[in-house]
Amino acid sequence: MADHADHQESSLTLPTDPASVALARSHVLKVLADWGLPADTETADAIRLIVSELATNAVLHTFGQSPTFTVGLRLDRRELLRIGVTDSHPRRPQRLPAAVQQDNGRGMVIIRSLAAESGGRLSVVPTESGGKTVSIAMPWTAGVPGVRVP
Repeated sequence: MADHADHQESSLTLPTDPASVALARSHVLKVLADWGLPADTETADAIRLIVSELATNAVLHTFGQSPTFTVGLRLDRRELLRIGVTDSHPRRPQRLPAAVQQDNGRGMVIIRSLAAESGGRLSVVPTESGGKTVSIAMPWTAGVPGVRVP
């Protein structure tokens, strides 16, 4: 975990395995608690679900082509929180047609909705190594008690 005057960051690389989803989620919540975001806020709940969906996508949709994935967190000037999951599979997340979305395929819709509700946005950026980072950026003050977002 790095701590600089204008930003804090943390990352954790995990095996692309279903058990890693819970590890990613607990890591993110611990780091955010260390940075001052209480675990019992709506923002923490939203982040818990976002990280679960991003990590699950990395596990399920890399088809064995990404042996690991990395969860990265960055807090810029205590104003903007970025959470990203990077894997080495080049395929971008797909939105499935509604008829196909019976039991799965709604993860990206959920992530976009939660990010938008908190004033954030979702992005997918290719990595230099041929993979991608799926991330959200959201205002840090969204879940901090006593701080109002205009």
